[in-house]
Amino acid sequence: MDNHSDNQLIQLSVEGSLEAFDVLVVRYQDRLIHSLTQALGSRDDALEVAQQAFVSAWRRLDSFRQDAAFYSWLYRIAMNAAISRKRQERLSTTSLDNYVAASGQSPVDQNVDTNPERQLVSQEHVQLVQAALGKLAEEFRQPLVLKEIDGFSYDEIATILEIPIGTVRSRIFRARRELTAQLKRIFPE
Repeated sequence: MDNHSDNQLIQLSVEGSLEAFDVLVVRYQDRLIHSLTQALGSRDDALEVAQQAFVSAWRRLDSFRQDAAFYSWLYRIAMNAAISRKRQERLSTTSLDNYVAASGQSPVDQNVDTNPERQLVSQEHVQLVQAALGKLAEEFRQPLVLKEIDGFSYDEIATILEIPIGTVRSRIFRARRELTAQLKRIFPE
């Protein structure tokens, strides 16, 4: 069944084939989890939302319009679930000191070739960029992540977000401009 098209697998799934839907899950789960991890900031949360999205997709598979790409449809279901999750829960962050106090253990780097100072600076930079990205309004952040991290085309983003392509372009432009301004304040060099 691996050589079947998405539409063929969807048709078989609608007819009751769990095996066909399993092929769709295997085909798209890694890509979806990666995207959700970027959106949610947590692999564990991404796994939960991905599972929820696949269950929801299975239940609504008969409503899928086969003129669209299956992954775009699935992605939209997943992102709606992720947005709902973010609204319902304010994920708290804990400092390294809190982690050590709670677990009684310090995190240990198993790679002897790494430079702890360099890794710390790199991790701080990543966190600062993610924080700056997180400060963007959802309407601007989402198209930017879809374009720059997930690699979708403008047309695909327009389909996923159900907005005109011109709106996609303007939101990505504005998101880049705002993100650049924030990063210039953080990294003046």
